[in-house]
Formats: sequence, structure tokens, C-alpha cells
Amino acid sequence: MNHPGVIGARGVPEFLFNQNLAMMLKKELDKQGFTQSFIINPKGNDIALKDRTKIARDNNADIFLSIHHDSVQPKYLSKWVVQGDTTLYSDEFQGYSLFYSEKSAMPKRSLQLAQNLGAVFRENGFTPTLHHAEPIKGENRELVDKQKGIYRFDDLVVLKTSSMPAVLIESGVLINRDEELLLSNPVYQRMLVLSMVKAVSNFCKGNESR
Repeated sequence: MNHPGVIGARGVPEFLFNQNLAMMLKKELDKQGFTQSFIINPKGNDIALKDRTKIARDNNADIFLSIHHDSVQPKYLSKWVVQGDTTLYSDEFQGYSLFYSEKSAMPKRSLQLAQNLGAVFRENGFTPTLHHAEPIKGENRELVDKQKGIYRFDDLVVLKTSSMPAVLIESGVLINRDEELLLSNPVYQRMLVLSMVKAVSNFCKGNESR
């Protein structure tokens, strides 16, 4: 685990949340007939971002999903003590968010994939966070679809270097104390995964009919 990512409100690194959700997603995709799905970096090795999309391309992937858990800007962070350790948290924001890039090889289809994801997330009761649109340093992203929580982020490397439809999913705000508990809950995790699988299936069926 060379890149732990965000450290959650209770001290657990983002990578472990990402890894678990990705493994659950892979298993469910297999069950639904997407048997050629694969995880690019299951052990968190030091693989350059642009090489991740190359791996996807070399393996003839049809779509690229980048699974993450979210944080907030430093000005919103506070300290608290968990089992004797001081860690950071912010209860200011919660919810998922979706990102696509207009610089990718397939921006329109990437947006369509994000729209499918956002639609199913909302159907299943998930709410987007809108804090990435705040006009401050580190945010100020273009909010393309407020209802579905879709942002345009052209220079995210794994999105702009993708040769197939690509979306980065922030599954929830890991630094939020209440949402971190939800994101740790197997039932909640499964609902996230089932939502992703349904969105992928809808997207693939939609493109087959074109």
C-alpha cells in the first residue's frame, strides 16, 4: 500500500475502503455476466496513473471506473481523539460525486456513463455532495449535473488518458464521521456496488441498441 490516500475520520486509510469496494464490485460484475472485468491495482502498488489506463487499454476494457473515497479542503478539518490517537475529521459535507473529463478519448460516452451512475445512485437513495463546486482553492469544479452529482474535471490523469468511457467515483466523504460509519457497513457497501453494476449494465445495454 504505497499510496494510502485520504485517512478516514477514525484513522483507516482510504486505500482499504477502495480495495474492499473494488473487490466487491468485481465479484458482483462476474455474477452479472461481466466476467472479463478486472482490478488494475488490487494491492496498491506504485503504478503511474497514466499506466493504469494503458493497462485497461491493453486488456481491451470497454469502460474504466476509478473507485475512491472523498475528503474536504483543509479549512474544514477539525481534530478529535479516537482510541487515544488524534485524527482529523469534517462533518461539513457528505455524499458521493462523479467526475469525467472532456479531454478523454470519449467524453460524450464518459458523461453518459456518469449519468447512468448518478441516476441509479439517486434511485437507490444516495445523495451527491456539491462541495467540489465551491469557488475555493482545490475545488471550483464545474458542476455539470447538480441532481446527479456529476462534475467535469478535465485534467484528472486517469480520466483524460483513458481511451474508453471513464468515470471517477467518490463513493462518499470518508472524513465525515457519520458517513465513514456508513461506508464501513457491508449492507451500505453492497448497495453502492449493486448501484454501480446496474448503471454499468444500463450503459452497456444502451450502447448495444445504438
